[in-house]
Amino acid sequence: MKIKNWKKYLFEFILIFLAVSLAFLLDRWNDERKNSIAENKILEEIYNGLERDSLDIANDENYFKIAFRGLEYFNEIIDGKTVENDSLTTFYFFFSRETIVIQKKSGYESLKSRGLETIKNDSLRRKILDLYEVDYEAARKFSEEHSEYKFMQNYFHKINDAIAPYFEYDSINNIQSIELPIKLEKKERNLLKSYLWKITVGKNQMMKASIDWKEKIGQLRADIKRYLNNKSN
Repeated sequence: MKIKNWKKYLFEFILIFLAVSLAFLLDRWNDERKNSIAENKILEEIYNGLERDSLDIANDENYFKIAFRGLEYFNEIIDGKTVENDSLTTFYFFFSRETIVIQKKSGYESLKSRGLETIKNDSLRRKILDLYEVDYEAARKFSEEHSEYKFMQNYFHKINDAIAPYFEYDSINNIQSIELPIKLEKKERNLLKSYLWKITVGKNQMMKASIDWKEKIGQLRADIKRYLNNKSN
């Protein structure tokens, strides 16, 4: 009887142990599956946001091309050279205009809210952190905080005071052309050229930083895509 009871209790213990273990493994598998789905969703959201950021940077590249040509254009005006009036209003609008940084960070905010450890790959997680916390923060400071990059605020009015009196307008008050040559004393001309130089240097720094951010965004998007593809295989 004792042997039979012992065998019975052992059998029941094994059944209970297996049931508890299977339930635990099932819960763990279910949690891992949910975490994996959440990781995929967040990475896809980050990936799509980075794509839109890349398009914004591409637009900025076009802006820089126009802005640099505008700076050359007004240098020519200040030097007393003849310029085409057809480009006047475009270059006048863009030469001191500042870029606006618009970052699509909803995916990264979702990651921070859920927990950075949601991204299981250490290398990928570090790259995401580096881009959003270092590079994107630098971009924001370029746009919002550093006073030396406030071209409109610092230089536009000084340049405008010298050239605007020579503008000519059409019947509906749109700028039509500029009367050349504009009359400037050497001191005033050199001051204006120094302002244009300062804007050029600042925009060059911003453009180089923008190119670097674009490369990092492209690399991170490639890493995310490769990681998701490897998970699905």
